[in-house]
Formats: sequence, C-alpha cells, structure tokens
Amino acid sequence: MFLRSFIYLPLGCCLLTVATLSHAEDVHYFSAPFQSSIFTPSQSDFGGVGLLQMPTGRMAEEGAFSFSYNNNHEYQFYALSLQLLPWLESTARYTQVEDVLYSDSESFSGNTKYTDKGLDVKIRLWEESLKLPEVSIGLRDLGGTGLFDGEFLAATKRFSSEDFGTFDFTLGLGWGYFGERANINSPLCDIAQRYCERIPNSGGTGTIDYNRWFTGKTALFGGIEYQTPYAPLRLKLEYDGNDYSEDFPVTRGGVNMTPKTPWNIGAIYAVNDSFNVRLNYERGTTLTFGLTLSTNFSTINSPSLDNEAPSLGSQQATTLDGVDWKKLDNELNQVAGYKMDAAYEEANTVSIIAQQNKYRDREIATERAAAVLANHLPNDIQSYEIIEQEKNLLLKSTEISAQDYKAIANVEYINPSIKDAIRDTSPTKIHSDPLYENMEPLQYGFAPRLTQSVGTPESFYVYSLSVDGDASYWLTPNLELSGAATLNVLDNLDKLNFTTPPDGTSNYRVRTLVRAYVDNNDAYMSNLQLTWFQKYGQNWYQQIYGGYLETMFAGVGTEVLYRQPNSNWAIGADINAISQRDPNSVFGVFADDKDYSTDTKVLARGTTGHLSIYYQPQWSFLEDTLFRLDVGRFLAADEGIQIDFSKQYKSGVIVGAYASKTNMSAEDFGEGSFTKGFYLSIPFDTVYLKPTNTRAKFGWLPLTRDGGRTLDKRNSLFELTDVVSPWYQRPARN
Repeated sequence: MFLRSFIYLPLGCCLLTVATLSHAEDVHYFSAPFQSSIFTPSQSDFGGVGLLQMPTGRMAEEGAFSFSYNNNHEYQFYALSLQLLPWLESTARYTQVEDVLYSDSESFSGNTKYTDKGLDVKIRLWEESLKLPEVSIGLRDLGGTGLFDGEFLAATKRFSSEDFGTFDFTLGLGWGYFGERANINSPLCDIAQRYCERIPNSGGTGTIDYNRWFTGKTALFGGIEYQTPYAPLRLKLEYDGNDYSEDFPVTRGGVNMTPKTPWNIGAIYAVNDSFNVRLNYERGTTLTFGLTLSTNFSTINSPSLDNEAPSLGSQQATTLDGVDWKKLDNELNQVAGYKMDAAYEEANTVSIIAQQNKYRDREIATERAAAVLANHLPNDIQSYEIIEQEKNLLLKSTEISAQDYKAIANVEYINPSIKDAIRDTSPTKIHSDPLYENMEPLQYGFAPRLTQSVGTPESFYVYSLSVDGDASYWLTPNLELSGAATLNVLDNLDKLNFTTPPDGTSNYRVRTLVRAYVDNNDAYMSNLQLTWFQKYGQNWYQQIYGGYLETMFAGVGTEVLYRQPNSNWAIGADINAISQRDPNSVFGVFADDKDYSTDTKVLARGTTGHLSIYYQPQWSFLEDTLFRLDVGRFLAADEGIQIDFSKQYKSGVIVGAYASKTNMSAEDFGEGSFTKGFYLSIPFDTVYLKPTNTRAKFGWLPLTRDGGRTLDKRNSLFELTDVVSPWYQRPARN
C-alpha cells in the first residue's frame, strides 16, 4: 500500500505547518532578555524586509520565509516573503481594500471587498561593509493594477552598542508609491524627459508597465529600526515618502487619508523565535496592528525517531538456499527503506532490485542495507549490489564490497566510512533466474486534498476538501494500468458563480471550464490510463500512455528523456493527441468544439507537446537552482515557451515559479496577460518524526486562464528518474 504525497495547496498554507517546528540558529530571545541581541531584519506592513510603509536596503538570511498580516482602517495585507537567494527577496501579497467593493454588481460579488494581488522584488547591489551601507534596489507591485506600484533605491547602515542595543539607519529614494510626497526633484529627470512624468497605469492584471519604472514624482524617505537591549522588543521610526493622495480608497472610495505628519512610529514584540506582533501609529491618524510567522527553509528540521541499525552478527546462512528471503525483505524495508522486488546471484555477487521509500540520503540507506545483507547472506558472497528502480525502470546501481563493509562495521581502521566500501555502477538487466521474487502488482492508497483559492471576486476565500483515491496494477513488467478518483467532502464552491470569463475572451476553454468538472460533481474520475515504461541503453527513458489522462482531457501520448548519471542537465520531449472530456459524462469526450454550448469553445480534437531542457547552473550566485525550459504547443493551440525556475535550500525545501509566454496576445489571453504560478515542495522528513523521502507540493496560481497551459500528466520522467542525478532526493545539508 502506498500514499501519494502530492497535495495541492496555496503557497502560504504550509507556513502553519512548519513555523512551529523551525528555529532560527542565530536568534535566542529568551535565554537572557537583557543580553546583547543579534539583529535580524523585520518585515514591513506590506511584507518584505523594511520599516513600516517604506522598505530598507537590508536582506534577510537566505531561505528566510515569513507570513505577515497587517490591518488598519483602509487595508488588510496578507503577505508571503521569501529570501529566495542571498541577494534576491521576493514578496507575494493579497490586499483587501476596506472601503471599496470588488464590483458594482451585487449579484456577482455581493459585499466582497476589493482584493488586489501584488508581487515585489528586491535586489541587493552590494553588502554592508565597515564603511559602506547595504544597498538594494526594488520594485513593489511590479505588475497588474498597480495599487501600490513604486520603485526605490535604499541604503542601510547598522551601528551597535553593548549598552544601548542596535540601530539600523535607512535612507532611500523612491518613485511611484514611495515618491508621492515629491520632496525632491528626480535625478533621472535631468537624464531624460520621459522620467519626469509617470504615465497612467494600464490597469491590466498581470501586465508589467516597464515604462512607468523610476518615473514621476520622487521623494526621500528613511528611518531607524532600533533593537532595544530587551531582546524581544524593537522600535521603528520612519519618515514616509508617500502622501496618500493617490491611494485607492481615496481615488475610488472617497476616503480621506491625508496625513497629519510624515512620521510613522511602531513597535515589534517577539513572542518567540517564529512569531511576533506589531503595533504602529501611522500618518498621525491610523493605528496598524500586525503579526508575522516566520521560519527558514534552510534550517527547518524535525527530530527523527529512527530504528537502530543492526550490528554485525555471526548467524549468517551458510548457503543461498538457506537464506530466509522473506525475513531479509522485511528487514531491508524496515531498516534501510528498500522494498525488494527480486534478488539474483551472479559471480559471488547478490543483486537486489528494490525501491527506496525511506531515506533521501542514499549513503545512510546503503550502509543500513549492507548491515542487513551482511547478517543474512553467506560469508563467501563477495559483494552486494542494490539496483534502484521506479516503475520497473532500472535507474541506479550501488555495489558494496562485503569485505570492506565488514571492516567498517568492525572499525578496523580510523574514521571508517561507508564511502570506502561502495561504488556506483550502471545498472544492467539481469537474465539469470531470481533467487527470490516479491513484486506486488497491485498498489493503492488514499490521501486528503485541500484545494483553495484566495482573492476571487465572489469570495475572498474559496476551498474544497476532498479525498483522493489512487490505484495501479502491473499487467506485465512494462505495462501499468492506473487510475485515480476524487470524492468531495466539504466545500464552498457554490460561491463561484461565473460560467464564462468576465473579460469575454473566446479561446478554447481548456482550463477556465474546470469548475464544470469539479464544482458540480461530488465525485469524479481524474485518471484512468495504460502506461508502457521502457529504458533504452544506459540513459534513454520512455513512457507511452493512453486513456483519461487527467480531469479535463483524454488522449494518447509519449514522452522520452535523456539523462546521464550525476549530470546537471537533461533533455526530453513529449507529444500528445488529446480530446477534451465531457464534464457531464464519466467516460464521454466532446466530438465537436461547440458540443458544450454555442458560446463556449472546447477542444474536441487537438495536439500538445514540448521539447524540454533541464539545467542546474554551476554558478556561485545561483547555487542549488534548476531551470526548466519547455518549447512547443500548449493546450489552447497557442505556441511558445514556459520557463520554470526553482531553488532548493539545505533542508531540501524547494521553491519555484513558472511563466508561459505564447503567441496568444494579451487581449486574447484576458486578465493576467500571461500564465504565471508558484509552488513549494516540502520534504516530509523536515516535519515528520520518522524518516521518509516523500514530499508535499503546494501550488499557487493567481489566475486561472486558458493560454500557456500544459497537460497535467500522471507521470513525469524527470521526477521518476530523479535518483539518476538527484534533485528531489538530495539529502539535507546541515
């Protein structure tokens, strides 16, 4: 039995899971309240390291992740901030405007408050030194409606005293939202006339108005963040570069936000290392209350409760016929995480074909496996071979010298290591008869699934709690029959009331029609397919599949992948002939593009496929990152590229973002202009008390549109072959 571990949730939800299990290595608030504290940057009202309303030049530690909530009379801010790289901070934010409704149509959005999505980035230009400040440049709300769009250059310098605490001084120059006070002439206006005036925002959600950057009114801003000698308490004083005359509640809701003073003050109290609360008094008129939950993706870890590895014994079988293979199989699974499918013997080498289901760190798994094998197999066996497989594809072979392992187990020399006894080889198919076989053709499992959407016009929060059932059966060693179904348990999907995109686009409804598949059905089949898996030579892999490939599409297709062992690149391609499924039928598909309705175009027949390139840079400023480039045809018959960038932290947590740009125009695409999304992949062993190599994946797609969308295939060869050149299975690095 198995449990599928990919659970799709918005990016922010995982924080409540990991925050209470994390710790900050350098901050110890409560060991002695009045000792000198190590200064760590704090979040602004908008999310991201900053003062109150204004940013600073400061960066957090790499991997620092925060969820912030701030509330005042005019706004509620929900922000997720991640120090993606040492020099790059990213922030995603939802804002509810208190005095403005989402739309004028009560039948559509009711009393739902206006909600805005924003994305900020900040780039460090240089680090702080003895004489120089830390300097960063940044963009707030860089795409879309631009409620808070602005640009800044900020410098921050720190001064510390054993007796009086730490003072962090910031001076910045801002444009847009940061520069409305216009207390200085723009230095860029002297360079070119176009920088003197800020053109109106296009208002298109998801669009990026490059021409507005660093233009228009300009203001100096600044302030001080003071870490008091009492470690949990810090204070902030800020000179605001915004006069609030162009804020959305003023221009749209007629609210008076005129400041009585440009000075804002605030206090932060750290309840513990992962949670703080704040109270600010801003504009001389407004109280702001907020809280922040934080963790660090590089250092999160949970104490592991593992069973002990067996010591080297002396009760081995004298011949292979005397081995209790069933007992050996069970011990390998429990002790080393290897579920054995078969065992062979050739030339005094016993080869085990197995799947690893417990350890990301294969050295730990190999050493434990060697201990089990050494205690069961006859002493005349010279070596053990562990051949890892996924979907019956032979991926990696590790050969263990029996003599060298026993020397390690008996500590016959100084600093013994399992590395001394192993070597990686290319796995080859074994043609001799097996000593033992225990492949289980049937596998099945159940998993909860929470699907959420934030910031929709009909309701700020929409959710669906369901149970996913999954099963597979091997008809032959290469051919698998698999299926998946979903049962809705609890939801508020009835709040979703639009049936056609509100912007009137007329593309194939390949994703915006998804509500018809999941909202109106308490149970639905998301997958039923046959898949043939094959390996050619040492480095070529293929799958051929056909059936009901996902919730919305049926079809046939194939994928091939070339991937060398321990290589930082791979290349693959897939091609698929597809037909859109009829949401009112379990097995039916559309025969004509107008079968759903006369004013809705569905994809009755079509093709989709991509050439895919995977590359892990070896550059120091992009350590532990993966680029994926897909070029080809997408579901809505549009053609173009999709770029996926992901970063892996020391704990194994992966954060990624992707964007598609195709020949579909922004007008045809509709709201959002192009597809973009974010995801978070968390190894369960960072939050679970027992070792496991499974992961949970959380995804966030700000808008569901039809352009630049890909087929949601059941299997990915890049993921299946991960152990060949580990990315998802990389061990944690402490």
